[in-house]
Amino acid sequence: MDRFLSLLQFTDGLFPAGAYAHSFGLEACVQSCEVRDAAGVEAFLRAYLESCAGSTDAVALVCSRRAAVNKNFASCLALDEILDAMKAPSELREASRQMGRQTLRVATHLPCHPLLEEFGKAVAGEITPGNHPIVFGIIGGILGWGALEMTSAYLYSTNTALVGAALRLLPLGQLAGQRILWNVRPLIATLAEQAQDKHEGDMRSFAPALEIASMRHALLDARLFRS
Repeated sequence: MDRFLSLLQFTDGLFPAGAYAHSFGLEACVQSCEVRDAAGVEAFLRAYLESCAGSTDAVALVCSRRAAVNKNFASCLALDEILDAMKAPSELREASRQMGRQTLRVATHLPCHPLLEEFGKAVAGEITPGNHPIVFGIIGGILGWGALEMTSAYLYSTNTALVGAALRLLPLGQLAGQRILWNVRPLIATLAEQAQDKHEGDMRSFAPALEIASMRHALLDARLFRS
């Protein structure tokens, strides 16, 4: 039960990872009227989960958890480098780094593990970027989170962060937001399950429209979210 509760703490909306400050391209899509309503938000979410979070971040998460369980520090660094290179737009890269460092900052002030402490020093020394999925996976391996539960919780928290952003950007209402979360649950379950037997060579990302939206976001005249 303690392991499960610690997983809930790290994926809770109150956890100060900083996800609330990012829209991952959604704000640019709203301003350009590509996303106008609940159906558009759900389509955006599905595209983001299938093309980025599920096929890239979730696989990196599982691999970094596996590396942490095996106490393989070199593998953690290599995974962080690969994931950083796969996030082509600087906006997505910086968001992942910021969230990873925030998560690491909190985790290292809780009862800390030597591997996490060593990784934190590497991030502080600019040896490795500290992407959020890698940090989260290392913590999961150290705290003994089940791989499937950890991946599902991570994808769900990604989903809730984007729905929260949508509710601030569009006049949807809380009921519409909950319907979107409900509708996307089967996709999250499928993506989490698919990630379990993957390795670093299986990480892939193909989301040109979402990446362009993230790059466009930095050029908006007015922004609610960080670029």
